[in-house]
Amino acid sequence: MGRYSEIGDKKACEAYIAQQLCDCTSCDGNFYVCNLIGGFPIVRVLCACLVILLCLSCDSAEPLEQENEQPCITKDKTVVERISGMAVSPAVQPEFPIPTPQQLEWQRDELYLFIHFGINTFTGDEWGDGTASPKVFNPPSVDVDQWVRIAKEGGFKGVILTAKHHEGFALWPTKQSDYSIQQSPWEKGQGDVVKLLAEACRKAGIKFGLYLSPWDRYEPTYGTPAYHDFFVAQLTELLTDYGPVFEVWLDSARDPSVQFEYDFERYFRTIRQLQPDALIANLGPDIRWVGNEIGEVPERQYSFVNDSWWYPVECDVSIRPHWFWRGNEDSKVKSSTELLNLYFGCVGRNGVLLLGTAPNRDGVIPEQDEVQLLRFNSRLKQIFEKNLIETETIRASSERDTEKWGAQHILDASPLTFWIAEEGDYSASIEVSVPSCQSLNIIELKEPIQFGQRIDWHRIEVERGGRWQTVVESSTIGYKRLHQIPEQRGSRLRITVRSADSSPALEFIGAYFSPSLEIDARVRRYHLFPK
Repeated sequence: MGRYSEIGDKKACEAYIAQQLCDCTSCDGNFYVCNLIGGFPIVRVLCACLVILLCLSCDSAEPLEQENEQPCITKDKTVVERISGMAVSPAVQPEFPIPTPQQLEWQRDELYLFIHFGINTFTGDEWGDGTASPKVFNPPSVDVDQWVRIAKEGGFKGVILTAKHHEGFALWPTKQSDYSIQQSPWEKGQGDVVKLLAEACRKAGIKFGLYLSPWDRYEPTYGTPAYHDFFVAQLTELLTDYGPVFEVWLDSARDPSVQFEYDFERYFRTIRQLQPDALIANLGPDIRWVGNEIGEVPERQYSFVNDSWWYPVECDVSIRPHWFWRGNEDSKVKSSTELLNLYFGCVGRNGVLLLGTAPNRDGVIPEQDEVQLLRFNSRLKQIFEKNLIETETIRASSERDTEKWGAQHILDASPLTFWIAEEGDYSASIEVSVPSCQSLNIIELKEPIQFGQRIDWHRIEVERGGRWQTVVESSTIGYKRLHQIPEQRGSRLRITVRSADSSPALEFIGAYFSPSLEIDARVRRYHLFPK
């Protein structure tokens, strides 16, 4: 998936763009006229432009400040201050689009755990067909405290639970179906996995999210208009009975033999009404699916589409060959080195990593998974513990207001300060010193995305013996860019922005060395390495 015109439910996502620009009735109605025209993408684009013009000229267009509604994304300081958490200097203007506060916090969290648990855990299926008896779901315990402990100790800022997968078996006592844990022998039919995990997350201080499959292979109303009422009713149960939800994950899996379209627009409205701070992922308007399940973000990765819609990318990938637990896969759990390469290939390319793990039939995350998850976090901390860049010598070819936005701010690790080039200077460079006796093989770059994503192309050079040698020639940066390079020794690094949509800005530069880091071929192929 990429741009909104390529998403399965174009109408819902296009309508959301219009809603972000304006919430006036007349403009909203005009946008739906554009949808009805249908046809070629260029027609929809022209219509969208017309609607935007109408929104800008409409007397009734006012920013949304009502409860349960998001603010209009307009180009004013108030919105930027609300989103970035900092006062806006007249000398620095955002490059729109920019993230919402929820999107910004979500991106900075970097890592979430995707927990797959349910009737498939006991049948061995990946996609159940709704015929398995609820009686097979009977774990001796469901140790959600262990799940949450592993998540927290592993560096994950939240968990997302598969409350219901495609077979339709609900992990909470839903009133909408007779296919749930109420019909299972676990806890004599009185249990509630969703409640247990939500409470455990709140107790541990990490975020709680939910996956709910729109495809339900058990529900008899599937494929009829009545199914939309059923699905919304289940959404309502989940989003009203279990406290704050930070992310709602929906996918497009469906019965290929049934001509049936999900009413995503209605689903989105329900989520916005019940959990206004929740981000809607995968097919939703807030978070974009990367388009694969191997944890690899493309080399050139923007967090926006069509220059108007902030739409960051999320990578969902399992630590095992399958999403649900299978006993014969205990020896196939990804190693900490493989998890590190997922981190570099996803978070290190401007994405967020949603890593899947699966409790077993005992209701606990297997030891094999736990060991690798905790080792992964330990190695991450070790790698990024010491920034080799020296503070004494930092020089920029261009900067504005040295005290507020000078190059010295790239080392303070604060997201509220950064370096930015002079107005109108779309290519600039920064030189930093590193200990000449110290090897390095990782370089980290970060943009202050609360002011937008600006950089299109950049180069990294190392000075050795008075000569500059290119070690990286690459494209976008975004929230975070991690470059793995062959071991280098030099006295200085130079980061040159060759192309940007506006004056380039960097929030942070880091250089590190990890003697045990293995360069993944998928990551390595994108860089220009010296022979």
